[in-house]
Amino acid sequence: MSKKTFHQLVQSIRFDDATKRLETSAIAPVRETFQSFVTNCKGAYSPGFYVTIDEMLESFRGRCRFRQYIVNKPAKYGIKIYALVDSRTFFTSNLEMYAGKQPEGPFQVKNDAASVVMPLIEPSKTGRNVTTDNYFTSVLLANTLMENHRLTLIGTVRKNKPQIPRELLEVKGGPVMSTMFAYGKKPNNCLLVSYVPKPNKNVLLLSTLHNDDKIDERTGEACKPEVITDYNFTKGGVDVVDKMKAEYSVTRFSNRWPFTIFCSLLNISTINSQIIFRENTNTVLTRRHYILELSKQLAMPHLCRRSKIHTLPYQLSQRIRNITGKRAVPNLNLPGEAKVRCEFCPLRKYRFTQRHCSNCQSPICKEHTAVSTLTCCQCLGNDENV
Repeated sequence: MSKKTFHQLVQSIRFDDATKRLETSAIAPVRETFQSFVTNCKGAYSPGFYVTIDEMLESFRGRCRFRQYIVNKPAKYGIKIYALVDSRTFFTSNLEMYAGKQPEGPFQVKNDAASVVMPLIEPSKTGRNVTTDNYFTSVLLANTLMENHRLTLIGTVRKNKPQIPRELLEVKGGPVMSTMFAYGKKPNNCLLVSYVPKPNKNVLLLSTLHNDDKIDERTGEACKPEVITDYNFTKGGVDVVDKMKAEYSVTRFSNRWPFTIFCSLLNISTINSQIIFRENTNTVLTRRHYILELSKQLAMPHLCRRSKIHTLPYQLSQRIRNITGKRAVPNLNLPGEAKVRCEFCPLRKYRFTQRHCSNCQSPICKEHTAVSTLTCCQCLGNDENV
């Protein structure tokens, strides 16, 4: 399509009919598309043992009543989306959009950490581990996941939680590279760890996956417990997806937040589809080459339809032919009955012919006929390559 047509489609695209909209929630303009995409992600792939829950921030500075400001994100301002990502393959299994306070109705949800985690873990079957940051992690959430869903949890903990013993917080003057463990009661066996990486500074972690004070020998003099090494190994799932989205992004500048969400879904879909392609075929492609091949395959039906148009300009039909490998439909007129325009000559030459290629039956003039054969230059080139 032309550049003008593309910009017109981008400006006009909408994701629901505003005149028939019955929902009054903030994300009603994009809910149907968003939920359809999430449903497909849930059914297309089963996440592994380690999954990560964290937040994405889609850059947006236009008018949106649930726009967020997060200081530690590169974009600072944008739309917040909670994501469940496989920590090993980086497949995004579930998404939940933050829309602030919703009006009363079927789409009204709570925004506390526990209420966000429960819908996100739906694709995760029992026997898996969930890694979270200090915004989500709490003793109550860990116990709920273990009792009701048989899921373990690893995450950092904020120091203002009431369940933390005072002894784990008092690290002033304590030895560096030291670790203190606190064990919970059965049957959940929550393990609290206080590790001192620097003088007068400690890191608190909660785990229901570990139940001992084992130190990872691979950390050497740092003497880090296995809880910390496992957390560091699995915490970056969502951050890696954000990095991959930023490297090759289809996002375009827009003042309409539904279009920003749609571009984010396109970026995530390319990552997810490449993971499924790699797992099913054992073929490893760079992301750039995969996106190029994916775009060609998505446009192939349209290109094949256009290749059947005889009145296309020569340069355009030649480019379509190089991508699809297909020629235009041969002219039904038999040789000698009528003159037709040469398929390879530009329109400005206004050249007609009675010859046809013996291979593809395309009308050809003397200039584009191979010597000693009645084949066109294109078929001759293909034969030579073979």
